[in-house]
Order: sequence, then C-alpha cells, then structure tokens
Amino acid sequence: MIEFINICVLGRVTPESVIFSFGTVLLDLLSGKHIPPSHALDMIRGKNILLLMDSHLEGHFSSEEATVVFDLASQCLQYEPRERPNTKDLVTTLAPLQNKPDVPSYVMLGIPKHGEGPPTPQQPLSPMGDACSRMDLTAIHQILVMTHYKDDEGTNELSFQEWTQQMRDMLEARKRGDVAFRDKEFKTAIDCYSQFIDVGTMVSPTVYARRSLCYLLCDQPDAALRDAMQAQCVYPDWSTAFYMQAVALAKLDMQKDAADMLNEAAALEEKRQRGGRGS
Repeated sequence: MIEFINICVLGRVTPESVIFSFGTVLLDLLSGKHIPPSHALDMIRGKNILLLMDSHLEGHFSSEEATVVFDLASQCLQYEPRERPNTKDLVTTLAPLQNKPDVPSYVMLGIPKHGEGPPTPQQPLSPMGDACSRMDLTAIHQILVMTHYKDDEGTNELSFQEWTQQMRDMLEARKRGDVAFRDKEFKTAIDCYSQFIDVGTMVSPTVYARRSLCYLLCDQPDAALRDAMQAQCVYPDWSTAFYMQAVALAKLDMQKDAADMLNEAAALEEKRQRGGRGS
C-alpha cells in the first residue's frame, strides 16, 4: 500500500518501489490472477507452489524453477525496502531460467518489431480516439489545447488560506507551461509542468496528460506512460488518461495492451457521453 501511494498519489518512483511493482507483476504472471500485494506474502508462505501457479503454465516450468520465481516475487514484496533485492539480483536469479536467450522478446510475445497504431475499436471513435488510434500526435496536441482545463473541475478544492505565494508561483509555472505547450515548445513545457507538479499543492490530470504528450513528442514513451498513469490515478474514469496510455504503449511496441487500453478509453468516453463526467 505504501508503494502504491508513493507511485500513484505522491508521484514518487524509487528503485525500491520499482522492485516492489516488479514483484506484483511476477506474482500476477505466475498465478494468472491479480493478488493484492498486502495478501501476497501470506498466500505464498507455506503453500504448495504448484497449486498457486496458473494451470496454463503447467509443463513449461519445473517445480524448482517455479519455486525460484515465487521466492523472488516474495522478496520483491517485502515490507521493508532494504529487504528487497536490487536489479542486479533480479537479473542474476532470472537469467539462468531463460531457455531461449537468442530469441527477442517481441518475437516470443508475437509483437511487431516496429509498432504501428493500436487496432481500432469496433465502436465509432471520437476525434481524440481517432487521433490516438492513428498515433497522430499533432491532432492530439490540438485537442488538448482546445480542451484546456475543463476536465479538471472538481479535482481540486482550495481554501482561501491556500492561496499563498508558493501557490501563485506554482500557477505561474503552469501558465508558462501552457504557453510553451500551445507554442509547441515541448521541452520548455516539460520543465514548467514539472515545477507545477513538484510543488504538490494541486494535482491536475490535464497537466499530466499534457506532459505525457510532451514526452511522446520528445521520444520518451516510458515517461509518457508514467504521466498518463498518474493522470488516471488522479481521475480514475478519465478517458483521456487511457487514450494517452494507449499511445504510449503503442510507442513501446506493446500492441495488445495498447489496443485494450484504446477500447477501455472509448468505452469510458461513450459512458460519459450518455451522462457522466469524463473526456
């Protein structure tokens, strides 16, 4: 829970939190279901590993290999960060288990080497959905400029006492970021939006979405994906956050995940149009 708060609420990504997240991914892959991290260690402890393992993996791994990976997952999920392995330890443990070291991961996963856009959902797409399906970053930029901050309504309620000089400076940084974003000075926009975010007094899903696009235009899809996920943490049902994740995932050649995210975004947007908040 602490690591979830660090990543999604406070926006802190540390080596320890990355290892913790990797542990949750390992456990999800091995068990075939999502197990809350708070319950994971209790489930692993004292259980027959083969009973926990996804039946689809039977025959692909020996019980010894499965035990090694489950043990590694439990180490990653330790409550105390100092008790978790580091990246070098992960590689040292997992490398001997790789039985096809010469086959690229995108071949094993059936992913095209050079990603195109995610497959288009079945339902008609909005302008934002269409732009994201085509990975048209210029069109996405135009839409975000036109949308401005209308989707941030209700995400921040500030009292009179909070209008400090620091607050005014923070809003000025956002304003400079908006000007740079409008003028397509994306590196400057990243710097200004980062100043706004780092203060932490206000959280704005729109700022995260805008900085996500800036990162995409600066060829930094990993950072773009993190910001799109942050936007979702702030505003869980906001379709724009899902659309931006879809584009970032496609840029990272994760086509199936990108397609799933695009479909989810389109469904959220359709739900909103039938009567709800989101865009």
